[in-house]
Amino acid sequence: MTSGPGVELIDANAMLGRLPTTDVGGGSTAELTKTMDRMGIREAVVTHTAAWRHDAPTGNRMLLRETADQPRLLPCWVVLPDTCGETGPPERFLADAERGGVVAVRAYPADHGYHLGGRSAAGLLEALAAARLPLFVDAEQLTWTEVEQTATAHPDLPIVVCRTGYRALRELAGVLARTVNVHVDLSGLSSHLGLDWLAERFGPERLIFGTGLPVRDPADAVTGLLWSELDDVQVAAVGGGNLRRLLRRQEAV
Repeated sequence: MTSGPGVELIDANAMLGRLPTTDVGGGSTAELTKTMDRMGIREAVVTHTAAWRHDAPTGNRMLLRETADQPRLLPCWVVLPDTCGETGPPERFLADAERGGVVAVRAYPADHGYHLGGRSAAGLLEALAAARLPLFVDAEQLTWTEVEQTATAHPDLPIVVCRTGYRALRELAGVLARTVNVHVDLSGLSSHLGLDWLAERFGPERLIFGTGLPVRDPADAVTGLLWSELDDVQVAAVGGGNLRRLLRRQEAV
């Protein structure tokens, strides 16, 4: 077990904005940063709920406005395939993302009505892989087969699967064993000693600290990491180092 103090925690999985069916506060930057301070989280990769539950381009623009004066909040845009012209061709989307300081993207294929591994999203994924822009996706948004197919087809694309749930280890372990670019965050990774087992079997570098704020209590991920049997070097890697490495990959392109 690590002692905790001095560990840099960077949350890979947080949101701004209200949620229409979940009473988790107003979704403001002030609320989020206050919780981050209470939990000892230095920075957070954030998506706007409006980009998920309403309209991706509108929500992405709202995100940039709300994080413009918040250097601790790193913007993560929601992506869509360019079948309906909402976000424009991948090249324009990526150029806009770069200008906005976007550090990662998030996909909701089930909620937004497309298959991540289908032909409609192929051009988008190729562009994301070329830019090495990390892709975050919740486990309930696609199958593990689709995760593996997407990772195999785009080996330069870092993929972080979030909210894996309690009974995901068998499927997750198989995908991690057969891919090199799939990672898993800690939000919902609640299998008994699952974090320790994954770190021992696949290496701590495949694990990313993420809370699922504000829907999930961040104490779940924080205590799960700090009270794990990982040593201090491994905790530092999972707590922030691994995410820093993924985000730096795009800077090197």
